[in-house]
Amino acid sequence: MPKRTDIESILIIGSGPIVIGQACEFDYSGTQACRVLKEEGYRVILANSNPATIMTDPSFADATYVEPLDLQILEKIIEKERPNAVLPTLGGQTGLNLAMELQQAGVLERFGCELIGADAEAIETAEDREKFKVAMTEIGLESARSAIAHTMDEARAAIDEVGLPVIIRPAYILGGRGTGIAETMEEYERMAAYGLDASPISEILIEESIKGWKEYELEVMRDRADNCVIICSIENLDPMGVHTGDSITVAPAQTLTDVEYQKMRDGSFACIRRVGVETGGSNVQWAVDPETGRQIVIEMNPRVSRSSALASKATGFPIAKIAAKLAIGYTLDEIPNDITEKTPASFEPSIDYVVTKIPRWAFEKFPGTSGVLGTSMQSVGEVMAIGRTFPESMQKALRSLEQGRHGLNADPGETAIDDIPTEELMKMATIGTPDRPFQLEALLRRGVSVDEIFAATAVDPWFLDQMSMITEERAHLETLSLDSITPRGFKRAKQLGFSDPQLAYLWNVSEAEVRAARLAAGVRTTFKTVDTCAAEFEATTPYHYSTYEDTDEVRDGDHEKVIILGSGPNRIGQGIEFDYCCVHASFSLRDAGYETIMVNC
Repeated sequence: MPKRTDIESILIIGSGPIVIGQACEFDYSGTQACRVLKEEGYRVILANSNPATIMTDPSFADATYVEPLDLQILEKIIEKERPNAVLPTLGGQTGLNLAMELQQAGVLERFGCELIGADAEAIETAEDREKFKVAMTEIGLESARSAIAHTMDEARAAIDEVGLPVIIRPAYILGGRGTGIAETMEEYERMAAYGLDASPISEILIEESIKGWKEYELEVMRDRADNCVIICSIENLDPMGVHTGDSITVAPAQTLTDVEYQKMRDGSFACIRRVGVETGGSNVQWAVDPETGRQIVIEMNPRVSRSSALASKATGFPIAKIAAKLAIGYTLDEIPNDITEKTPASFEPSIDYVVTKIPRWAFEKFPGTSGVLGTSMQSVGEVMAIGRTFPESMQKALRSLEQGRHGLNADPGETAIDDIPTEELMKMATIGTPDRPFQLEALLRRGVSVDEIFAATAVDPWFLDQMSMITEERAHLETLSLDSITPRGFKRAKQLGFSDPQLAYLWNVSEAEVRAARLAAGVRTTFKTVDTCAAEFEATTPYHYSTYEDTDEVRDGDHEKVIILGSGPNRIGQGIEFDYCCVHASFSLRDAGYETIMVNC
């Protein structure tokens, strides 16, 4: 289908200031949308209040308003600019909520402006907990036993129906704000009141607790011809009870059988169709009972989400760019894949590597905080690492956090756990904290069985087995030395994610000595390409990750090169501003004739 010619100008609502749960991912998506819509000939109007974003640069939109994101300001912008359409699905929860305010206030109707990407009915169906549950029941998708409350009296009546323990989920919220698990009536009263206050429409869902179940996310895209594709499946290492933004996540999902995955895939397609997101991307979250395999749908974000940015980087599929093109009328089969230049966007990505995302917290900035992870998001940033195996990608991610750890073990940081008695350590590992991966590793290193740890923590045995590979390799490496290790031994250690500093720690030598011996053994870093197709087609986009294999997929260029070192994960005092600086440095160097190489995590 051709692009729409009945609209000429489009208003994009940005996500505003960085807050927990809504960070630079939405600058990434908004920048892509501004660029592609301008290329398609539309006049782009951008409203965003964050001046440290790339999207607010004058070159990205035809008119940019760095103004407070509220109903009154947006009404004035619409009155002045008279856009034909508003695209609210790329500005996070802020964009969706403001779009609904504009709709309910009659602003869109008064100025003849329509919502594209997702209309008001679709947004309301997905965001209103009661309507979403009814919609899922209509299409045969199971959800947790639950009740809705708008007042404390209704909440007290609802608990008799659902029974403790429960999870409380407010409607129209970001980053799990106001959510919580209540196991006693005292906790329930407090959390219900907090949830009602957090919801802009004073609505909470009181849901049976599924704490300990496995959690998954599927990134779905749909076009106006009703073609649907799954871009990426994501699995949480931490069980239900920890917000997905605070959980270690892995792509693609590792522990689903093909039958389970196909059921979840079909359910996600049914979900996006019933909710009514006609064009663009959505994020559907699922829970699976590890004992019975029972699947229930948790929620759906009818927009580009935090996970969409992860899925884009994990697969090489530009979700926000494609979502913008779908919103203006293209179908998936009409949009070419920029990486292969041979396949369309309707070709579901296939990846032959493992991606691990680990959040970064700032508890050290707030003395007295518990550091316990729950259903409300607390992380301020995250890292992503790619490897050919899960152990490799996990260890790379852990050292990318820049918190003094070189990997899962084999560094001075492990001594803090070594003195803790095993029984106490097991109790600690049952609680979600930033230290849980290291606690699990220490238990495995002490000989505690995978089954015992799974029974206590609900962390899937597959992940524990993968961690066991790291602990077993570490034990083997301790029997060796710099003089006795073979080239094959070096390569195996590297393929399991061990860094030179880890090996130096185990052998009590310097990192420089390990590196020299490794290079002398012929074990060198190679770079593979993120290509969306598991090397089925040749890739033209230079997007790479490091590993240790025999062949290198990097093409050497003809120009002089400059490496730009990124700032790593967001943290307090170091955020999107440095991403902005790196991007503009890259633009300037490219204009000066250099090839730029960006290194970031």
